[in-house]
Amino acid sequence: MVRRLTALFDGSLASRAPLTLQLLGRLLLQAAAVGAAVGVVGVLFVQALDLTQHLLLERLAGYIPLRAAGEGLPLPRDGVVFRPWLLLFLPGLGALLAGLVTTLAPETRGGGADAIISAFHNDGGAVRRRVPFVKVIASVFTLGFGGSGGREGPTMQIGGSIGSLVGNALGVTPRERRILLVAGTAAGMAAVFRTPLGAALLAVEVLHSNDFESDALVPSVLASVVSYSVFVATFGAADGTSAMDALFAHAPKYPFVPGHLWLYAILAVVISLAAAAFVATLESVKRLAARLAVPAWSKPALGGLALGALVTPVIWLLGRRMGEGQGLGLLGGGYGAAQAAITGASWLPDGWSAVQVLLVLGVLKILATSLTVGSGGSAGDFGPSMVLGGIFGGAFGRAAQLLLHDPRIDPGAFALVGMGTFYGGLAHVPIGSLVMTCELAGSYDLLVPLMLAEGIAFVALRNRSLYHAQVPTKRDSPAHRDDLIVDLLKEIRVGTVLVAGREVVSFERKTPARDVLRGIATSDWQDSFPVLDETKKLVGVVTTEILRVAAVEPEAVELAIAEDIMAAPVAVSKTDDLHVALEVMLAHGMRELLVVDHAGYVVGVVDEAEITAAYLQATAKGSASRT
Repeated sequence: MVRRLTALFDGSLASRAPLTLQLLGRLLLQAAAVGAAVGVVGVLFVQALDLTQHLLLERLAGYIPLRAAGEGLPLPRDGVVFRPWLLLFLPGLGALLAGLVTTLAPETRGGGADAIISAFHNDGGAVRRRVPFVKVIASVFTLGFGGSGGREGPTMQIGGSIGSLVGNALGVTPRERRILLVAGTAAGMAAVFRTPLGAALLAVEVLHSNDFESDALVPSVLASVVSYSVFVATFGAADGTSAMDALFAHAPKYPFVPGHLWLYAILAVVISLAAAAFVATLESVKRLAARLAVPAWSKPALGGLALGALVTPVIWLLGRRMGEGQGLGLLGGGYGAAQAAITGASWLPDGWSAVQVLLVLGVLKILATSLTVGSGGSAGDFGPSMVLGGIFGGAFGRAAQLLLHDPRIDPGAFALVGMGTFYGGLAHVPIGSLVMTCELAGSYDLLVPLMLAEGIAFVALRNRSLYHAQVPTKRDSPAHRDDLIVDLLKEIRVGTVLVAGREVVSFERKTPARDVLRGIATSDWQDSFPVLDETKKLVGVVTTEILRVAAVEPEAVELAIAEDIMAAPVAVSKTDDLHVALEVMLAHGMRELLVVDHAGYVVGVVDEAEITAAYLQATAKGSASRT
């Protein structure tokens, strides 16, 4: 066990070593390459998805999607006729094609974020080369044919996979590959959602429910910036401007009103209840799909058929009254519905009718997304989560405005706070979603309400999560298994493991070497022997290695004294931790160290066996506390 601990510790030193300037510089160059690659793939993915949606949903089925301000203008639809019978079957057909494609890589089923989180923790950040290609095709089929889900979940898996593949091509270490996987995940999110800083923070935060990957933050920021720039530049105008640099239109300013904080606290509770209902519905569909005695690749098709049966009557009824967004965002990501909750819309009625419409729309969106994602469709849950938060937040803001008659209440502010709170609470990413929402709002006006609401939702939703692959902290991650040794040893002081009452054999400088040898030979436990000066302070150390020298060259030590055969003092303090003690042992090739107090007097000896015993006891306590 002693040797195993030493070997593990030696390996964990390499894994835990801080990012040196050379390593960081190399990682940044690699992250920039990942960001550029993800940005290009993100552009191709979005264009393929938009083209598929336009040809099938808009032109063939005559469906009018509800768009957010930053989603671009619809393509020409001259002479298009609404065909609800086609809309009834298109989501199922697309999901069937996607299901067939995912047989090549079953890990691409579902949103994609869980698969990336699992690859980080369990596979050293490694993914199969086919994953990004399969995910692109499957997501285009699912979403382009009308599946209710977001683009961000797929791009998280696509981007993370590209980061992993770039790492493999460059021959990096597993640690660096994991970092590049996280950077690619951030880049995929930044390109599609257009929040580069929030995406980087979310990517390092989403891996754990109570921790984050600090080493990956800077590479993730750089990859996000590069990917975001590629995406926005591609869709930009000739003068360098872009209509796609912000996803949502919003008010120019949201003044901070301290008297409204209690409303945001209540909003957080309402959003938490809605988020819990969403997860419960999603899990129910997953359990139902798991019980179906049909091939796994066909289950998304059944979810797509159920989706078509759910939304087609609604779209048929509303289509006669609306000339815009006849599906109210029930198909696809639904960002147009969140846009309406933020800024209002021509089709949205006034007063309590608007509240009712938003609530009904929120319930329908929960069902639609659960049918798509829960059955294994290749669609994200991030986008719908943000949309649902915006819908329920907008409904709450309008209700508060009607009840309190306060002209300072802006429903759009509550919609934006609801967006961040819904996903931040369910994914356990309060910091990333907070910054992301501020980027969406174009300012930090909503920072304080967001902090309050995110904190409440973080506590209220502790036992619920969108992602089952998350682990609480780094200690719980197989990717950081060896790091646990270092973390535990850092928490234990040398003084706490010293054996009380054990007499330490020591020598003075002038002690004859033959007496030193005799003293060493009579000790049945000690390997390191202190040499003390006249004040009893440590000045050197003699190890049992001298016995081997004396056996080979006895005349060399016959006339020597302790001062002649001692080595420079190697010791640790009582207040040092066991991590330091074991590191000193490894550096000097020793199995035992002298321990001194603050004044330099020897107070004991610590060896590998005692460190090992302390480690085993600490891990046993940690395992008991987790169970």
